[in-house]
Order: sequence, then structure tokens, then C-alpha cells
Amino acid sequence: MVTRLDSTRHENETTLVQLRPATVLQRLSIELTNQCQKACWFCYNHSLPSGQTHWTVDELFELISDCRDHGTEAISLGGGEPFEFAGLFDLLERTKGLLFRSMTTNGLQLDENMESLVAAEPDKVHISIHFPERPKELARVIRQVNQLRKLNMDSGVNLLVMQSQLDAAAHAARQLWAAGIENDRIVYLPMRGSDTPSPQQVSHVAGSRNFQSMTCLNQCGNSPRFCSIAWDRSVAWCSYTTARRKLSELSYRGLEKALDGLGLIYCGANDE
Repeated sequence: MVTRLDSTRHENETTLVQLRPATVLQRLSIELTNQCQKACWFCYNHSLPSGQTHWTVDELFELISDCRDHGTEAISLGGGEPFEFAGLFDLLERTKGLLFRSMTTNGLQLDENMESLVAAEPDKVHISIHFPERPKELARVIRQVNQLRKLNMDSGVNLLVMQSQLDAAAHAARQLWAAGIENDRIVYLPMRGSDTPSPQQVSHVAGSRNFQSMTCLNQCGNSPRFCSIAWDRSVAWCSYTTARRKLSELSYRGLEKALDGLGLIYCGANDE
């Protein structure tokens, strides 16, 4: 039986485990690959230009279809960089109409793949701004998000907020608003591992008004309705935790087995 884990901090930064009734995994995050040309130094899954994948399109379709049959309503495709996964468009085509499919990209290969992406009809595309202090990255993402909107595709931004770059993140937010990209289309992601802003600082960057962020913004914890599936087929309650377990079978039951009794290791600095 799948368990829900209550997040209670330990001296060793892990959580206590308390058993609760199973809940349907409504949302899945799936890393297609850990290959990414951007190779950000802070990447939680250490994506690199030489990254790999352990998936085929057939395997992913088998897993996604079975999860849909058991109540999963949405998947989020990421990486690494999804455009580095050779079967991306095939997977999007085969899952069209099956369930809600979103995708997160760094946007570096979006322009050359725009026509193919629009034809594959993902339900939503978010483009990441990892370095809001870089004017070229900010301008490119604004242009691409608005271009997708003109092509009748739901689009938005994942804005990384670092404590050391609060002013740059706030400036980026203002530029996004000025371009017609409001908070309902922006996800404010606090930096994890180090350089982590407080919830209040993230709120300030977001203009101290309603905004979207991680469910663990205020406190480390999992959602019983969500899990993360990595490029190497390991499963966790969160994309950032190192507490992971490999899938024993490509099915919803395999997810349940992998998550059963699995803990959650806090991703932040030890001195927090």
C-alpha cells in the first residue's frame, strides 16, 4: 500500500514516516533524459550535454497509459531538456487526448522545433528562466512564450529565484508582467540546495500578490497525489530528494511498490 509521509525534520535532515491511506497519484513528473546543453551548475539531476536516457517511447507510453487507467490525470515532461529526447514528438502524438500533458524546456532548441511542437499539441509549455540577471535569456523567453500564445498554445514561465539574485528575479518578473505574462502564467521556483530564498522573499519577487510555487515552499514535505520519475527510472516523492527507488515494473502498480514506505530526504542546506 502506498503511504503518505508527514514531513518532520530530523537532526540528519530526513523525515519521520507515518502511514496513511493510499491516494491516487494524480500528477506525474517524468524526466525524459538528463541530457541538456545548458548544463547549469545547480541542476538537481546533474544534467549535462553528454547525458543519457533509459527510456523508449514504447516504455513511456505503456507506463503513462496504465497510470491513466488508474486515475492519473496529468503528466509533466522534463529533463534534462525534453528536446534532447529523440522520441519527444512521437510520445506527445501517442498521448494526445489520453491525459493532460505539459512540458518544461529551457527554450534553446524551441525556435527550430516550434512547428513540430505545435503540431504535437502539448496542453501546456513552460519555458525556464534560470538566470534572470541575463538580459538575452529574459528577452528570448518572453519572445518565445508570447509566440506560443499567438499560436494558440498555453504557455508560461518557470522563474528561478535565488537569494543572491533577488533584485534580478524581481526585475524579470516586472518585465514578464509588462509583456503580458502575469502571475497566473509564472511559477516562482526557489533555488534548492543552496542560495535558497525565504518564502517571504519569493513573495516579494512575485509582487506580494497571488503566485504559483512549489507545494513545499513553506516546509519540506510531499504530496500523496504527486511523484517524480527520473530519467534512470527511479521514483521519488519529489524531484529534488535523493531518497529514490527504482521501478520494478512499468505500471501504476510499479509506482505504488516503489513509493511504499519510501522516505523523503531534505534537499536544503544543513544549517537551515
